[in-house]
Amino acid sequence: MHRRFAFVALTLAVLAVPARAANDLDNIGALTQPQFRLLSEDLGAALSYKPVLPAEPLGVVGFDIGLELTVVNLENSGVFDVATLTGAPSTLVIPKVHVHKGLPFGIDIGAFLATVPDSNINNWGAELRYAILKGGAATPAVAVRASYSALEGVDELKLNTTGLDISISKGFTFLTPYAGIGTVWVNSSPQDIATLTEEEFSLTKYFVGLNMNFAFINVAFEGDKTGDTSSYSAKLGWRF
Repeated sequence: MHRRFAFVALTLAVLAVPARAANDLDNIGALTQPQFRLLSEDLGAALSYKPVLPAEPLGVVGFDIGLELTVVNLENSGVFDVATLTGAPSTLVIPKVHVHKGLPFGIDIGAFLATVPDSNINNWGAELRYAILKGGAATPAVAVRASYSALEGVDELKLNTTGLDISISKGFTFLTPYAGIGTVWVNSSPQDIATLTEEEFSLTKYFVGLNMNFAFINVAFEGDKTGDTSSYSAKLGWRF
């Protein structure tokens, strides 16, 4: 019971972030079109779906629930400085609540909610995953995933991503390394800014990770490179 209470408390702490803060993206109209493209590339990579779990399916009664932290190394922090007016950091730290549920026939669904502290950047996403190979004692699991994510809270920008990837994993006792490759399509549209136009483009995505299951506790780490932007995620929770 105390573990459940702690999980709920941490979840509320993650989500209870002021809607408006020092690093708000509220000066996007000051960007040139090339700068807007660079901002869109960084945001698209940062806010796109990060699975942070292996390819093997959870099964009909399975869940993967966790608190997650993603740290994104911005390739174009100078553009963020202009877009925020306050001197944005060179990294974005994104706390998340992430939930996955197993379904029949090797299908899993997942979703996350996220926010960037000290900013107006909020983020959510979802995935649908199908295990082509479910994996076993001697064989790896292979899965294909369709994902979607969207930016919320920024009045001057509407941005969403759509992703397709394939991943492979193989369990060894309590350790399950995994890796994947895919494509992320980004749609970034300025809102009521006459000097900027919509940007649509695709980014190649690579990721590797390690899932560790310790009976009641699950820990996962993942490195991701989407386009030129790198990010690193860690998740703590339960997988059963």
